[in-house]
Amino acid sequence: MYRILLVIAASLAVVHLASATSPLDSLRLKIERAVEPAQGRVGVAVVAMDDSAMVTIDGHGHYPMQSVYKFPVALAVLSRVDSGILSLDQKLHLTGADLRPNTWSPLREKYPGDSASVWLDEVLKYTVSLSDNNGCDILFRLVGGPAVVDRYIHALGVSDIAIVATEQEMQSDRTVPARNWSTPAAMAQLLYLFGRGDVLSEASTEYLWQLMVGTRTGPHRLKGQLPDDALVAHKTGSSGTDASGMTPATNDVGIMQLPDGRRVGIVVYVADSSADEATRDAVIATIARIVWDAGGL
Repeated sequence: MYRILLVIAASLAVVHLASATSPLDSLRLKIERAVEPAQGRVGVAVVAMDDSAMVTIDGHGHYPMQSVYKFPVALAVLSRVDSGILSLDQKLHLTGADLRPNTWSPLREKYPGDSASVWLDEVLKYTVSLSDNNGCDILFRLVGGPAVVDRYIHALGVSDIAIVATEQEMQSDRTVPARNWSTPAAMAQLLYLFGRGDVLSEASTEYLWQLMVGTRTGPHRLKGQLPDDALVAHKTGSSGTDASGMTPATNDVGIMQLPDGRRVGIVVYVADSSADEATRDAVIATIARIVWDAGGL
């Protein structure tokens, strides 16, 4: 009888522990298992747009943003559109110095000459949806440089982000990209503020949302394991791979709309990874799928 009572007590304890595990704890455990193949540092933040609940993995670690920082740059530009300082239909007169060779720039491919006149709207589309490096630096010059964007983001109450260098500066010195960093939690906070409409006007929020939905880079990352019709507004960031096979940054951040219409923000940074590109992308895609299957937070 005593042994039977011990077995019953142990069973009840297991049931109690299982019931004490919250959905957020369960989600965190699944994400922790999903990051294992990355062979590097992985930072994750998932935030619910309806109540700001958040799950993080190394949420306060510093990760190089790479082109993810084009999202806060676009926010800074559109804040000036909202204030009337800039206009989406204003013409920008570009020179050869604005359209540098030897960098990722579909904008330069469209305008291969020594000068061009383009709409601000077009530069924003190339910068966000196609991750154009020249477009990003054109936007930086338009608002006054990285320090201005950095102050703007901090003024929103998002402190753990550093925007200090242009695309040209990052490409001129391989140590510079690490200086443009954010924590996963801070980037999730910025996505939350943007997605809730707390940063820009309604028109500008919808405009940037559509640019991010139209992102063509990183198709195998956040969207990689989701249904084809899944709605994801996102911005990728990528570094090269060095001679030793190490990749400093494989990133994707965005807002995913769940089947029930609710939205969640997702940030995944894969840093200092020795895994191949397909594996790094799959880690990001798997995390997004875990959140999708869980129905958010």
